[in-house]
Amino acid sequence: KMIEFLNLTQLKTSLKETILLKETILLDYYAAGFWWARERNFSLIQISRFMELLNFALENLSSKHMTLGDNLKQLERAVTGLSETESKEGGDVNLFSIDQAKAVTDFLFASLFKHYKAFEYLFHGRREEPVISNE
Repeated sequence: KMIEFLNLTQLKTSLKETILLKETILLDYYAAGFWWARERNFSLIQISRFMELLNFALENLSSKHMTLGDNLKQLERAVTGLSETESKEGGDVNLFSIDQAKAVTDFLFASLFKHYKAFEYLFHGRREEPVISNE
C-alpha cells in the first residue's frame, strides 16, 4: 500500500530512479525516527538531539564509510561528548532519562544497526553506469 501511495510502483534500475529510491528510504528513516520520538513525548530539545544522533550515525556510514564497530564507537563518543558539552554550557546534563536513553539505543539498533549491511549497500553498492551513447 505504501509503495502505491508513494507512487513507487514503476521502479526501474536507472540511476535517476535509484537516487529517488535512496532519498525515499532516507526520508522514511528520518520520518520514522521523528514520529518515534514524538510518540515518546520527547521535548523539542530531546527530539533535536535524537535527530542529530540519527544523522550522525548515517553520515558516519555514508560519507566516512565506517564499519559497524567504528560507527558504534563514534556514536558512543558523540553521546558522551553531548553530555560533556551540555554540562560546560550550563545545559541539562541529563538530557535523556535512563529509560529514554535505553529506548534511543534500542531504536538505533533496531532501525539502523540491525540493517547496517542494507544501508551500506544503499550508500556504497555498485550501480550500473548509464549508457550515454551508442559507442
